[in-house]
Amino acid sequence: MNYQETCEYLYNQLPMFERQGASGYKEGLSNTLALDEHFGHPHQCYATIHVGGTNGKGSVSHTLASVLQECGYRVGLYTSPHLVDFSERIRINGKAISEEYVVDFVEKERAFFEPLKPSFFEITTALAFKYFRDREVDIAVIEVGLGGRLDCTNIITPIVSVITNISFDHTQFLGDTLEKIASEKAGIIKKGVPVIIGESNSETRPVFEAKAREMCTPIVFADDDPIVISAEFKPEGGIHYVTKMFGELDGDLGGLYQPKNLNTVMHVLEALVKQGFLSQYDNEKTHKTCHYELQESLKNVAANTGLMGRWQIIQTSPQVICDTGHNVGGWQYLSQQLKAIRCHQLHIVFGMVNDKDINGVLELLPEHAIYYFTQPHSPRAMNATTLQSMAARKNLSGNTYPTVREAYKAAKNAATKEDFIFVGGSSYVVGDFLKTCI
Repeated sequence: MNYQETCEYLYNQLPMFERQGASGYKEGLSNTLALDEHFGHPHQCYATIHVGGTNGKGSVSHTLASVLQECGYRVGLYTSPHLVDFSERIRINGKAISEEYVVDFVEKERAFFEPLKPSFFEITTALAFKYFRDREVDIAVIEVGLGGRLDCTNIITPIVSVITNISFDHTQFLGDTLEKIASEKAGIIKKGVPVIIGESNSETRPVFEAKAREMCTPIVFADDDPIVISAEFKPEGGIHYVTKMFGELDGDLGGLYQPKNLNTVMHVLEALVKQGFLSQYDNEKTHKTCHYELQESLKNVAANTGLMGRWQIIQTSPQVICDTGHNVGGWQYLSQQLKAIRCHQLHIVFGMVNDKDINGVLELLPEHAIYYFTQPHSPRAMNATTLQSMAARKNLSGNTYPTVREAYKAAKNAATKEDFIFVGGSSYVVGDFLKTCI
């Protein structure tokens, strides 16, 4: 098989949650442990940071990877889902895994793993862990796939665990209350391994505190100690920050949710310093000397790591931005940002998948926009006409289009230079957009 054939094999022959939904989700770690044993426990050969949570874990993972890269480490980065190509999921210092490695892995190992009937994510995780060992990374940032306790990334013992926040998503697997979801996410907390909680509330905080006590591990709530003092959104994109320890910094990621993500990252950096990493940060006198590395890492997160789809500016005049926010927690920020946009007319290319709280998201969308309802190329996609009908009940109006490409083309043809076009609602909408329209 060539690379494309190998990818299609992975997508179509293995159960895949991202395409199939619930039927593609495999609960439990038995396959993961069998694969790990087969490959000689590769994740034990390098340090790891484990990043979970409902929203923000991708941005936090990529930002941490960027900082570590700028400080001279060889950094593995494992994230999901991909937007354009499978190889985005597995990177070392920003460079995607080679097509040859993926093909060779499947050809050599399928005789072992096919009888296990593993999921797509189980195989992809085994591939990533082995690749990072074979390419001798110093440290790997590992993003949780879904949940935490039973996620197949949860065989690692990291040097720091991170839980960004908790909101309602994947409730069919994780539970229908914030406490239940927090309990599943807290499953990544390991004995003696410090854990950073990015955001908490009265429902989730007791869950994390109890788990930390059970595991005898130090816990830090980042929102109790704001290291990021202020954030100013720049017209050209990105954010200018004032921070407690490092003074003024500029970041290239521009979403309204990014200051909270950066505050989480700063606390993770403090935890890493305490364990002997990033020694240049371990002294107030050296903060000025390491300011350059931190500044370079924050203003080059996308370039250093390949991150896409986070309030990503595609063009100006008219301004076109896409974002992968896909649940109520994410849209609480996106809706504020869209409502604050000053333009002649707001155009929104919008689609979702059918297992999300669609009504909850629609309630947050601005009524003054023109909508271009569409559906991504995914079996889980919500039918565009059904979405349009649901939106109409929320006073949101627009036409339907069979593909993201056609929806964006219509929006672009209708927009003037003074208008603003937003593309989002789902990672898969953004993926189709970046693949077919850019």
